[in-house]
Amino acid sequence: MPNSQLKPHIANHYLQATIRGAERHGVQPEALLESASIPTAWLNKPDQLITEEQLTRLIKSVWRATRDEFMGLSTRRCKNGTFALMTDYCLDSATLGAVLRKSARFFNIACDNIEIGLGQSNRNKLVFFCLSLEDASQDTDHLLQEFLTLMWQRFACWLVDQQIPFATTQFSYPSPPHVAEYRAMYPSELQFDQSVCGFYLHERYLQLPIARSEAELDVFLKEAPAYILHRPDHDDSLRNRVRTLLAQQSLKDMPSLDQIAQHLHMTPRSIGRKLQEEGTSLRTIKTSLRREYATKLMSTENLSVADISERVGFSETASFCRAFKRWTGKSPSQWPG
Repeated sequence: MPNSQLKPHIANHYLQATIRGAERHGVQPEALLESASIPTAWLNKPDQLITEEQLTRLIKSVWRATRDEFMGLSTRRCKNGTFALMTDYCLDSATLGAVLRKSARFFNIACDNIEIGLGQSNRNKLVFFCLSLEDASQDTDHLLQEFLTLMWQRFACWLVDQQIPFATTQFSYPSPPHVAEYRAMYPSELQFDQSVCGFYLHERYLQLPIARSEAELDVFLKEAPAYILHRPDHDDSLRNRVRTLLAQQSLKDMPSLDQIAQHLHMTPRSIGRKLQEEGTSLRTIKTSLRREYATKLMSTENLSVADISERVGFSETASFCRAFKRWTGKSPSQWPG
């Protein structure tokens, strides 16, 4: 289980939103809050923030009371254990793309009222993962849609053991009053009033190998939804902002310093100076992204050195091999895949 931030930082809105569906099914809110060790009086204290641990316990209480992983917020129930069964079905997949496709196939069969699927790459090589309620009339606070989107994003990152820079996260409803929480939950561009909910990521992340074992999955599920609710530490350095921007692009054609400066509303000179102060450079960041992606792909089955070279952005395999040995001290043929 991640080290939950003990300082309360989650909006009180989520107390009411989490128990809403259970209340419709006749469950008393006092019993849910007591089970989660949350004072009942907090329901009437909108300024009272809660911790990740408290929200985790409350969601577990609702799951138990409703016997529904959709927390009574959908027109159709999703039986407890469905997500765990899906993860067991998907874990032997080689890549993240395979997991996303299999999870979509599984939920489309197992659960009604959810539209889920992985689309084709667009001209920017971004892929859309649709994850949308077909009938959201019971999800009046948008909690279920928020949770489903967050669950697949965080689960995807956990599977490949890295933070994936999702390009855009979109929702099929207007910007809600608690939109500030969205900016903390979804580290990407946010779009509202769209036709469906879901998120975009660059197609290259679909090739990342699965890095988790069955034992690790058991811990993930036992602690659920702790890993889903845990917010990674926020890094507001220019290095991280530039890295996130580059990571959303193709490694074959990463933007230039001038293009980055235009996007960040800074001058090229100020970017170069600030990165130098942070002990790095644009070239170093680009090299780091290529190196990390290359070493991950070396562990993926059925990919030749030539395939990896092309995906990492090299026009010649020989140049990639020289760079790889410079990065790691070993040639691709010596790398323990």
